[in-house]
Amino acid sequence: MTLVEALRGAIGAANVIIEGDRSVYELDWRKRFRGRSLAVVRPGSTAEVAAVVSACREHGASIVAQGGNTGLVGGSVPDESGRQVLLSTARLNRIRSVDRSNLTLVAEAGCVLQSVQQEAGAHGLMFALSLAAEGSCTIGGNLATNAGGTQVLRYGNARELCLGLEAVTAEGRVWDGLSGLRKDNTGYDLRDLLIGSEGTLAIITAATLRLHPRPAAVMTATATLPTLAAATALLALAQRRLGPGLTGFEVMNAFSLELVRRHLPQLRQPLAPAAWTVLVEHSDGDSEAHASEALETLLGEALEQGLIDDTAVATSIDQANAMWHVRESIPLAQSAEGANVKHDIALPISAIEEFVASTDAALLAAFSGVRLVDFGHLGDGNLHYNVQGPPGHDGAAFVQRHEAEINDLVYDAVVARGGSISAEHGIGALKREQLATRKSPVALDMMRAIKLALDPTGVLNPGRVLRLPATP
Repeated sequence: MTLVEALRGAIGAANVIIEGDRSVYELDWRKRFRGRSLAVVRPGSTAEVAAVVSACREHGASIVAQGGNTGLVGGSVPDESGRQVLLSTARLNRIRSVDRSNLTLVAEAGCVLQSVQQEAGAHGLMFALSLAAEGSCTIGGNLATNAGGTQVLRYGNARELCLGLEAVTAEGRVWDGLSGLRKDNTGYDLRDLLIGSEGTLAIITAATLRLHPRPAAVMTATATLPTLAAATALLALAQRRLGPGLTGFEVMNAFSLELVRRHLPQLRQPLAPAAWTVLVEHSDGDSEAHASEALETLLGEALEQGLIDDTAVATSIDQANAMWHVRESIPLAQSAEGANVKHDIALPISAIEEFVASTDAALLAAFSGVRLVDFGHLGDGNLHYNVQGPPGHDGAAFVQRHEAEINDLVYDAVVARGGSISAEHGIGALKREQLATRKSPVALDMMRAIKLALDPTGVLNPGRVLRLPATP
């Protein structure tokens, strides 16, 4: 029996795709990585996932698991060999249960993030993970990459929002770890090991997610500032005045918002252009009046201290959504401007101002005319620090010619300040070689040992995250 025949027997011929246009599965979101799969399989249950893994293992084929295919580092598309099986979790899309008393929800890996948010909302609760791709990204992918988003400052990354997992191992066995416990010290934390492993250690099939009570009110404001130093000072002031009510603090430089004005002019920006703009979100458990007073008091104090030049407070949900839409549209506007070099970095907040100033200067000196798109989650130290080629130049040609040099310059500066080359996007294929040179040898050896112990034959997403020694 061939592998394709075995797969058809396991999950049904209709769910094994070997013909036709498969680019929706084989081309990544940024259109940087295009692979060719042996087959695309769409299992509809955990048992079917296990059967697929077992069949692939028996036939010596490797598997790439894929959720919404919204990743940015080429970690969820097949390679060019034509020998890998692409496992889509699209049919694993059920909400299995909601436990209001325990503040938990069990969702299958193929559930779209927005659907989980809506299900939690229907029960008067909230699932706090929020990011621009929430209408198409899936829970399995969010957990496999330990996604961040706009509310990490208050609620943490995907890891902090997950209490338990169900997963299929490289042997085709099912691990049921869907406990909704908040305390369980019975050995190694397998959940935390699999979260962020990018499909290289096991295939996540379901998760027990942590829910929160919905706040009584959420207030949003935007403000302009003269310097990035003023933004970090405003963040510190907001943390003191709002405490845990500060749920979002985003920063955007002038050029990032200029791109939105240029390519998405229908999106209204309430304030005049400035060197830096911040978006502040405050969630309050008391009332809208209390939330509004707290936020306006903060902004008034910031004006008195000269930290901000101008501010606008959203007075409706539509206005708040419009402010967030501008922020979340920066990547789309940048893509419309042309190819660019992206960096998803993390730094100690105390180091961000100096990093941006010195690295901006170094890039401008080395690559005349480049434009810098600096924006991101200042509240948790995560910057999307992107480099656009000079105006009038072929962006794709610029990236091809200079990406390696730019990456070295930026990542050298990040590592020198105790930062990370990947804050929330993962490693995938794009950053594998950077990880191999910038992570400590001890850490790399430990990670390789884990990979080889859990997946000794390399069934799961080989060539991603880690560079492994060739097998004899």
